[in-house]
Amino acid sequence: MKILFTVGGSQAAVFGVAPLAAAARNAGHEILLAADEPLMAAAQSVGLPAVCITPERMRYGQDGMTATVRIDALLELTRRWTPDLVVGGLSHVPRVLAARLKVPYVRHIWHIAPMARRDRTAVAELQPQLERLGLTELPAPDLFIDLCPPSLRPPGAPAARAMRWVPRVSQRRVEPWMYTRPEGRRRVLITAGTRNLMLDTPGSSLRRLVDELTGAGAEVLIAALPEAAERYGAELGDVRIGWIPLDVVAPTCDLAVHHGGATTAMTLINAGVPQLIVPDNGYGKAVAEAVSGFGAAVMVDRHRPQAGQDPDEVTVAGCREILADPRYAERTRTLAAETAALPTPDEVLREIEALAAR
Repeated sequence: MKILFTVGGSQAAVFGVAPLAAAARNAGHEILLAADEPLMAAAQSVGLPAVCITPERMRYGQDGMTATVRIDALLELTRRWTPDLVVGGLSHVPRVLAARLKVPYVRHIWHIAPMARRDRTAVAELQPQLERLGLTELPAPDLFIDLCPPSLRPPGAPAARAMRWVPRVSQRRVEPWMYTRPEGRRRVLITAGTRNLMLDTPGSSLRRLVDELTGAGAEVLIAALPEAAERYGAELGDVRIGWIPLDVVAPTCDLAVHHGGATTAMTLINAGVPQLIVPDNGYGKAVAEAVSGFGAAVMVDRHRPQAGQDPDEVTVAGCREILADPRYAERTRTLAAETAALPTPDEVLREIEALAAR
């Protein structure tokens, strides 16, 4: 079977789909990953055969603006390499492609933010493309795979096939400190994911947060892009900063402070690490609200500072609270156990194979 995986947005989209794509490849299927140019390096870093379809990064919610270019690029690709099944994510462009090719379509996302309204808007924006391609409607996905733990799914979320989260990130040479807990010290990880150079704290003072944590005896690691380490490393005191494989270091951490990325949050949940989340957009806020609502995190909304409080102190106080209260770690371990019990990518692949065999 030939399966076309499609991704857009940030590197997190590549890391999220990689376990299922690898499972398909390991089972003997031919796969290709259609991605934007900024995501090609991430695809290569996790061993996926990738082809570039557009030079610029796709942004969710812009289907109508970029649909013609993306659909035409995908149609050109599939004239030379015709898939038996298409796997897409947040964008509905791959769904148009699957309808045009008359092959099954699988939607594969981490469904935590209520997206029904945005989905309806995106489908409406694609109507001109349907007419252009001679399609009367955009059929529903043949299978919806959701990586979100059932306990975190929003009310009214569509029925889905749950699948276990399997961490997958770009790797580097692993050193003993990455997989070893420091003796006699707490370890706190800070990251802004792959989309931002550095975490934007409420008071824009990451140095103060680092100083407060190290002053309390914690070891601080900052997982960041190489260019961030070069630019900010000298300003942040006695910390390790640079590209750190999150899946390797997470099990050694007592707390993680991050931006609310779904890939980051799920990798930390998988490792049983409580979180302080400073969301950098609406989707990150939805992630933060869900995880904090379960009791596995504290959310600090930098766009809504608490009256009369120093915004940096709010972040520091949240870190102190999580480190002092074992209930956060206990709730995170509950989520970790829940996700560990979900079907693996190999198991879900069997359902995908059945779709193509119809």
